[in-house]
Amino acid sequence: MKTEPQTDPTVLRMSGDAKAIIKIGDFARGGQSRVTVKGLDHDFTPEQTVTPYGILLPDAGRVFIYLTTSRVTSDFIADCFADCWQQVRAEFPEVQTLIIHQDNGPENHSRRTQFMARMTQWADQSQLTLRLAYYPPYHSKYNPIERVWGVLEQHWNGTLLNHLDVVVGFAKTLTWRGQNPVVQTVTKIYETGKKLTHKAMAVLEQRFEREAGLEKWFVTIRPAATANG
Repeated sequence: MKTEPQTDPTVLRMSGDAKAIIKIGDFARGGQSRVTVKGLDHDFTPEQTVTPYGILLPDAGRVFIYLTTSRVTSDFIADCFADCWQQVRAEFPEVQTLIIHQDNGPENHSRRTQFMARMTQWADQSQLTLRLAYYPPYHSKYNPIERVWGVLEQHWNGTLLNHLDVVVGFAKTLTWRGQNPVVQTVTKIYETGKKLTHKAMAVLEQRFEREAGLEKWFVTIRPAATANG
């Protein structure tokens, strides 16, 4: 798949991925802090967990972080991308195509029926062309959002993340290219295991343009024509 130059005003790149689950509590996490910090030396069951999902706009330097206490499902990921675009669309009035960089995770890969159904739905609703570009195994470090997670780890280095508000506070004060991220806490509970039937997916598959020889790694979804189109 060929991607347009970054200077093309009709194209916007988005990079998304989840960070490892964070256990909320007085758990020792390594690192160093300027103050004395004592954490639990055993991996007790946490009272709560939270998973950060991040979306980076590499060319604009914008970061969006969604903190969920639910599972990172196909629907959750799709909702995050749609919400992110809704927040920035006014800044990019000429954009017609989104190039979405992702790892080939279990909830968002190009054969995951629920995820592909949601992406197709989003393409139709937004009237945008979506180009899904996946990194193969062991190459996730090249996904731009991973650099944000590295900076976040340094930002809260050695801190006890013993309350959700602490996680939110550190996420909000992260600096990326001179800007703070937009941070949201997602309280919606997402249902796991949703999928399309083989028949429904076969129909949907006709909408996808898969790159020859790299069918699972590069997929283009074009919006269906509207009644006025």
